[in-house]
Amino acid sequence: MKKNILGNIQDLVIVIVTFLVIGIMLFPFFWMVVSSVKPPDELLSRSIRFVSGQFTWRNYKGIFEAGFLLNSILVCSISTGLCVYLIALPAAYSISRYKFPGKSLIVVIMGFTQMFPWIILVTPVFMFFCIFHLVNSYLGLIITYVAITVPFSIYMLMGYFETIPKNIDDAAAIDGCSTLGTIFRVILPISSPGLVAIATYTFAITWNEFLFALTLMIQTEKKTVPVGIANFLGQYSADWGVVMAASVVAAIPTVIFFTIIQRRLVGGLLAGSLKQ
Repeated sequence: MKKNILGNIQDLVIVIVTFLVIGIMLFPFFWMVVSSVKPPDELLSRSIRFVSGQFTWRNYKGIFEAGFLLNSILVCSISTGLCVYLIALPAAYSISRYKFPGKSLIVVIMGFTQMFPWIILVTPVFMFFCIFHLVNSYLGLIITYVAITVPFSIYMLMGYFETIPKNIDDAAAIDGCSTLGTIFRVILPISSPGLVAIATYTFAITWNEFLFALTLMIQTEKKTVPVGIANFLGQYSADWGVVMAASVVAAIPTVIFFTIIQRRLVGGLLAGSLKQ
């Protein structure tokens, strides 16, 4: 009896601590949402009131009129698709399955490229894109994002493909599948958990990237969300209501994306564990 009581108390303490930690983690987001609908005079007031009768949608109106959100969704979605499915998937499959001269060197170079900070690439990339008229272009930013995310994506997918038996490839070849058919019709469904993880990484990197977006996108209407939020922070003043609204709007697509990815990841893992 005493053990049961002690066990229930321990479970209750764990639940309370868990909810306390979750509340601490979610409090900044709650504060951001509440602040995004407050009028400027109440936002900077000394009195702390989480919910009041005064709401304004002026902050959100300015964000949607700027168009930063659509720019980020366009650039990040295309960059993620090109990086993961068009380049990283066949490249990682080829490196993990075939032996060819320079294979080890390629792997070393891919790992070596991740050691350099991106800031040293800004000037040469900007000058190169100026020559080919890719500055202030969505295409130039997409090429940049694909280039900086492909090496790590290939490196991670190689490790995942090593866990897939090569007998599956042989069986697909016997059934008449070509190499591309084997990749996209056989390996792609099996490796969905790994691809989901890489897609999550790529989307998060491109969505939050600031340096290249600030350098390559000169026109205000073509800037992405991180640069757009920075534009609302002036040298001597800041429109904190708009900044909070922009932060909420920027977080919504990421939350939706991760929710979908999480379901697909769990579903893929369960499907893989049930197959005989």
